Amino acid sequence: MENNSKTEYTDAVFSAKERKARKKTNFKPTINRTTRAKKTSKNSKTKKELVGAQEEVGFKKENLKIIPLGGIEEIGKNITVFEYENDIVIVDCGVSFPEDDMLGIDLVIPDFTYLVKNKEKIRGLVVTHGHEDHIGSIPYLIRQLNIPIYATKLTAGLIENKLEEHHLKESTKMKVIKQGQTIVLGKMRVEFIRSSHSIPDAVALAIHTPVGTIVHTGDFKIDYTPIDDEIIDLGRLAELGNKGVLALLSDSTNAERKGYTMSESTVGEVFDKLFFNCNKRIVVATFASNVHRVQQIVNAAVANKRKIAVCGRSMINMIETAIKLKYIKAPKNLFIDIDMVKNYTDEQLVIITTGSQGEAMSALTRMANGEHKKVNITANDLVIISATPIPGNEKYVAKVIDDLMKIGAEVVYSALADVHVSGHACQEEQKLMLSLVRPKFFIPVHGEYRQLIAHSETAKSLGFDDKNIFLLTNGRILELNQDEAKLTGTVPFGKVMVDGLGVGDVGNIVLRDRQHLSQDGLIIVVITMDSATGEVIAGPDIISRGFVYVRESENLMEDVKAVIAVQVQKCVDEHITDWASIKSNIKDNLREYIYRTTKRNPMILPIIMEV
Repeated sequence: MENNSKTEYTDAVFSAKERKARKKTNFKPTINRTTRAKKTSKNSKTKKELVGAQEEVGFKKENLKIIPLGGIEEIGKNITVFEYENDIVIVDCGVSFPEDDMLGIDLVIPDFTYLVKNKEKIRGLVVTHGHEDHIGSIPYLIRQLNIPIYATKLTAGLIENKLEEHHLKESTKMKVIKQGQTIVLGKMRVEFIRSSHSIPDAVALAIHTPVGTIVHTGDFKIDYTPIDDEIIDLGRLAELGNKGVLALLSDSTNAERKGYTMSESTVGEVFDKLFFNCNKRIVVATFASNVHRVQQIVNAAVANKRKIAVCGRSMINMIETAIKLKYIKAPKNLFIDIDMVKNYTDEQLVIITTGSQGEAMSALTRMANGEHKKVNITANDLVIISATPIPGNEKYVAKVIDDLMKIGAEVVYSALADVHVSGHACQEEQKLMLSLVRPKFFIPVHGEYRQLIAHSETAKSLGFDDKNIFLLTNGRILELNQDEAKLTGTVPFGKVMVDGLGVGDVGNIVLRDRQHLSQDGLIIVVITMDSATGEVIAGPDIISRGFVYVRESENLMEDVKAVIAVQVQKCVDEHITDWASIKSNIKDNLREYIYRTTKRNPMILPIIMEV
């Protein structure tokens, strides 16, 4: 350190490592004449007071703030802010998919209000891997904040695809980082540590700050036999643990599962058995982002002399990017266009498709419904669903399986064979991570509440003190220094809904209206009135959608018209000429009548035409 007054620092402000070294060599810190005079003075300050004075002139460190804006008590929408003084580093920026009550919504992204407000502090966005729940919101963030993005090669390639779709690629600063590299972002240094997940180029992060090192695992599993031979760098994690880690943020997705997650290579063995001597056409549905799974399908296809066709836009984009960046190794001419499948016999073909979660518009679902334009499922097809249903999707996947079986296809799924393994660590792997890193404070992340609780219980079983484990919520600020960690406040957070090209223009009121319409339907009342006298010139006319079919409920519709006529006449008699009051009167009385008559509560929209 430099000091303009050339005053030497006392032993109290040196690091523990430096004190230890100086103790061995009998080193005694020198002090200048001013300090010596103070020391010999009758009014000399104590050592504690001297250190306090030094802190006042600038040696006291600020707290590090950790602020999750998404990904806590939910699966998806992962984004975490690390803030020290005037520097902010963002880790990941993902989407989540709409819940059942979010009718018509395409995507859900985080609320970026806090980041926009503090845009001058942001030094960069660091991305752990290329899954949608970690990169999907990046185009929406970049629209508001033109900040540099740091990611490994495959992750950067996938992000660039997204930016290109949003016409943002040319204006975005993309920095490709290698595993093991360290970058400087303000007063923080971010180290990229090789990790294992269900997508190549995944990294954990060591964020070196003035108050200590923070380790963020990203999504991880401990796979000793990965497809790409890139084993998680446990040695570096242990080295960091030996030096001292202030806090660990660790993946909690599988925190409820005991034991270990199986290696990805075990799926390849199952594929080999299913492909060997199979005379049927093979259709494999899996996650588009699971590059390792696709590589194993490629290996099995090559071994059995089959060509591969690809269905689904996201799958095509992923495979093209992975092949271009050499993350999928395949012989030339292995992949054929989906239009060419008719030129090959069934035993010469493999079709890789999206739709492993039973999504309504996915390729596999359309095949099962007989609606796919280019692939017709027959009794001579073997369909492998190489995924397990995400919670909430079970009934959709079950329906697809049923529909495929009704056609006569043979279906293999996770309940029948080990055609899928998770990309997330189970309890024993989480214990190993905790034991290697040995953090002072532990923060379980990336999971719903029950998973965060399970992960915290795992930490307690290893001897972690309950007071050093923090279950955060989105928007909550955790402040840390070398001595303590505490929750201090909140920042704006929430769910911003994307509907078509609209971002954030659909809120709870619109969703409530959509839900109302979907459950109870709509009645539109049209009346033409004289603007001078208020008398009814034409109508009322009734339009019903999603409530009852008018022709089959003529008596009810006539009664509805009579109720409206009575209410309008009351307004005329009482000299009420304000259209808003007349509409409100019609709506309230008609709602009461319909509920009393039908026990239904449709949305009612009165429209008054002036003449």
